[in-house]
Amino acid sequence: MCTHGVNANQLKGTIEQIDEAVALCRRWTHRAYHSADDGQLARTAASLMKTQGLLDEVRALLDEAGELVEKDAALAPDVSVKAL
Repeated sequence: MCTHGVNANQLKGTIEQIDEAVALCRRWTHRAYHSADDGQLARTAASLMKTQGLLDEVRALLDEAGELVEKDAALAPDVSVKAL
């Protein structure tokens, strides 16, 4: 559905792609955390653990944005496109 010049389905798909990229970064950060923790680099491990938490928050916000796209699009007036 297109509202105000924005295709809501495409926007939701874009948000999902961003989430997938953040999920990959989260996995890499998790692996780096274990490397630091196993190597007894306590401060580095602690920082990476905090980073994981922040990436989890980003993913939650992206999930919320994906849901809001649908709600906002449902409230917006329909837009029709006509060829001249």
